[in-house]
Amino acid sequence: MASLTRADVEHVAHLARLGLTADELARLEGQLNHILDQYAKLAELDTEAIPPTAQTIELENILRDDVARPSLAAQDVLANAPERDGDAFVVPAILGGE
Repeated sequence: MASLTRADVEHVAHLARLGLTADELARLEGQLNHILDQYAKLAELDTEAIPPTAQTIELENILRDDVARPSLAAQDVLANAPERDGDAFVVPAILGGE
């Protein structure tokens, strides 16, 4: 696999609008080439017998079922409200208004 040159790294940094120093460009060039080398090693593996997957571990639903059940009466819920309007809390407007 071809390796990235300093010019390649500078070009990508420019596209990403990254202002990198000469030291950062040199370090990034080495790191990106190391990543590409590791990818090349992985690409040599025979994966024909491995089915495609989007998840490497099994997912399970950790949430409980949503079951309706009795709740507090509206009067009990609103008993300590500083201000109310019928069966609703009155709160300050946050978007426009007064």
